Amino acid sequence: MLISWWGALLGLLLAIILILKKLNPVYSLFLGAIFGCLIGGADFVQTINILTKGSQNVMGTVLRVLAAGMLAGVMMDSGAADVLARTIVAKFGNKMAIFALTFATMLITAVGVFIPVAVLIVAPIALEVGERLKISKLSLLVALSGGGKAGNIISPNANTIAAAKGFGLQLSQVMIADFIPAVVALFVAVATASLIRKKGSIVNQQDLELISESKSKKKQAQPTFAQALVAPIIAIVLLLLNPIGSIFHLELLEKFNLDALYVLPLAAVIGALAMQQGKKLREFALSGVSKMTDVVLILIGAGAIGATITSSNLPEMLIQAIKSSGLSGTLLAPISGILMAAAAASTSTGVILATGSFAKAILGFGVAPLAAAAMVHTGAIVIDQLPHGNYFHVTANAMHMDIKERSKAILYEALVGGSAMLTATILYGFLHL
Repeated sequence: MLISWWGALLGLLLAIILILKKLNPVYSLFLGAIFGCLIGGADFVQTINILTKGSQNVMGTVLRVLAAGMLAGVMMDSGAADVLARTIVAKFGNKMAIFALTFATMLITAVGVFIPVAVLIVAPIALEVGERLKISKLSLLVALSGGGKAGNIISPNANTIAAAKGFGLQLSQVMIADFIPAVVALFVAVATASLIRKKGSIVNQQDLELISESKSKKKQAQPTFAQALVAPIIAIVLLLLNPIGSIFHLELLEKFNLDALYVLPLAAVIGALAMQQGKKLREFALSGVSKMTDVVLILIGAGAIGATITSSNLPEMLIQAIKSSGLSGTLLAPISGILMAAAAASTSTGVILATGSFAKAILGFGVAPLAAAAMVHTGAIVIDQLPHGNYFHVTANAMHMDIKERSKAILYEALVGGSAMLTATILYGFLHL
């Protein structure tokens, strides 16, 4: 070990404090890593070696996140996600409006659209429904945010990729493991939103006028519902071939060990061609990559702080401390996800920090890698919606809410995320399914 446990811990704390102080997360992570190494006993050369090693360790995840950007760009910029949302809401009708809105947001997040963008896509539809049925903005936001959280833990998004690679798993394994927690979160979101449908301000005509102005600026040819489904269906089918083969002992399918690195771009290309938008592939790719840039940079920074911690004896100290307290070491997985995501106010950054910093300690308790990934991942969606993060403000603007009104949703959103986390912890942490 090159670094003392307290040096690594102080480095992590410094990084979190700087993020909370609104310094760029990437620089916050690098500064925390450098500080932790130097104060923990490493010299300047050793510090550079540790940071370089940490950055190299996340390159596999970086490649898969960039690959996911291609699919995200196609789904968002082609109009496919909007078509999926509007069709689902129209099919379910007024009686199941809250369920339809929640499910629509879950679905378009699950097929690779980032959760803030998913809420932005469904928000105009939700406001139209809310005005017609007299449902409060608070209720609508809980439905959309809750559906997004449910979809986010079963999506080929950056957070799921980070959870998988952080514990040496395939993306499809984590998506499958998180399916039951996601379904639980879906129904908790619907139940919660239904209970508070009259609480808070109701959508008014001014909100609808703002939607009309936005629509007039975004006129484009829309794909059909069937065309919009092509890319996500191909991605999901290809990713699940190997796991299905393993479950049912089908040798032919077991040979199809397809990685997200080439499955997601392939699905994106086929999807764009199916929507007759092949000429826009270059635009979709550029859009997707630009949307992933921040995540990739954070990954590199998180790799540095993760290497600082794993180069110290902090994981061993954590194991000893938890054993001495009599607590179950299993709980370190969801707790690390909750705390890191809360500190960064971001699911992706929270998962990246939790896996990079605590994976060794979590596995040291004998927790299976898949169980650890599921618990960290679901833990990261509990309170990632705090005000110091981008998601809080994007969703507030989408629903035309002020800060005070938006803040009232935090607890309800935590109930939804908490239901997924508790389900994963019980199923995989204690029942060992």
